[in-house]
Amino acid sequence: MIPLGIRPTNDFAFLKSFGSPGNTLALKSLLNAILQLPVPIVEVRLQNPFNRQEFEDDKLSILDIRAVGQQGAIYDIEMQVSNHPGLVQRLVFYACEVYADQMRAGDNYQKLKPVYAICLLEGRLWGDSTRMHHAFRLMDRDTGRCLTGTLEVHTLEMGWYNLQEVDLATASLLEQWVYWLLHAHEYDAGTLKRLLPDSAFVQATEALERIAEITEDKIMYDRREKAIRDQRWLLTSAREEGLEEGREEGREEGLVAGEIQLIQTLQEVSCQPVSDELTLRAMSLGQLKEMAAKLRTHLLSRSQSELPSASGNGVE
Repeated sequence: MIPLGIRPTNDFAFLKSFGSPGNTLALKSLLNAILQLPVPIVEVRLQNPFNRQEFEDDKLSILDIRAVGQQGAIYDIEMQVSNHPGLVQRLVFYACEVYADQMRAGDNYQKLKPVYAICLLEGRLWGDSTRMHHAFRLMDRDTGRCLTGTLEVHTLEMGWYNLQEVDLATASLLEQWVYWLLHAHEYDAGTLKRLLPDSAFVQATEALERIAEITEDKIMYDRREKAIRDQRWLLTSAREEGLEEGREEGREEGLVAGEIQLIQTLQEVSCQPVSDELTLRAMSLGQLKEMAAKLRTHLLSRSQSELPSASGNGVE
């Protein structure tokens, strides 16, 4: 059988699978698996249903899925394929923005509903922890008292995930969803449905099938895959260029420090006023080398002039 070949972590595929009005069963299941709330989510209403035009207009911006639950809680979920600098700050900023956007002039603060911001990351966010799921809440440091019903930020680092196919039957719902997100493209639809037969997984798998079969969707998916590859290449290139610049700056800094020390030593030996380091650092490396060469020449010529001549050595 031919594998689906559609990666759910591609943002186009992710939004088609969980952000389409007909796929709220899959979205509810994923949200319940991540949040594990005391009262499960039984109803969600999409605030920003999937729209192809958004992809065509927004190029490579991060598009989220925003839904409202049965009690008015707001769920904002996004897929990230790369860990960008400032990602944590951006997550907090947009979570606060979603929370604050509920208020209108004259509104009562008590009407504010909880906001759950969720980021699924294909890689890893923190290298010092092997926990896949982090749930951040507003909590008192000393007593542990939590400001419940306000704001939560969840991160799911799928780069720490290592579940095998043979363990799927006994895995948690969250582990099953992460396995589906990371490996669905490797299976044909029939096999995937047998491995994960729950109706929520079947619904999400059928969304991938439609992408593979519908020409326009497949074109859009391929376009996003290319954009993601290009973005990763640019980030890798920029990182490597930055490292090389850092190495060059380090080498130049070492050369500058060496030339400054040489100049001050030559000045001291020549009984000249010793230049202060701040003045010398204002000069370029080329200027420092030129100054050191002149001092070296001056010192050499002075030394030669002080040598006794052949006629004055007392030999007749």
